[in-house]
Amino acid sequence: MRFSEHELTAALTGAATSVLARQRGKVRKGQDAAEVWEAMDRYERFKMLDAIGGQVLPVLVALPDVEVAAGARPAYSESEVSQVVAGLVGDDVGRLKRAVLVKTRTALVLLALAHVPLRLDPDALLHGSPEEPEEGGA
Repeated sequence: MRFSEHELTAALTGAATSVLARQRGKVRKGQDAAEVWEAMDRYERFKMLDAIGGQVLPVLVALPDVEVAAGARPAYSESEVSQVVAGLVGDDVGRLKRAVLVKTRTALVLLALAHVPLRLDPDALLHGSPEEPEEGGA
């Protein structure tokens, strides 16, 4: 699948803040994960994005191409994502560890896909939206 740099960044950042929100000891009760994310220094954020990116990016790139209408997100079923993840995990791990890796990576990729921003209409970006009157008309 072809994702833009902005879409990949939003997907990774969204997945990272969601993972951060579920970590005990990092986010206190009543605290917002986004606030904790912003409070982290750049190196801490880099380490987290690097770890998540190493698991998510190869899968996102290997997903099959789908048509995405303007105003929508790319949609994949859990089984489609799971098949891609299983193909990338490799056979050098045991059966149980492989099953756990496939299940957790699939969940992480689906979480990242949920944070991909809505696809923009390229014609509206190039030619302006139809609601805007063109200058120099009649």
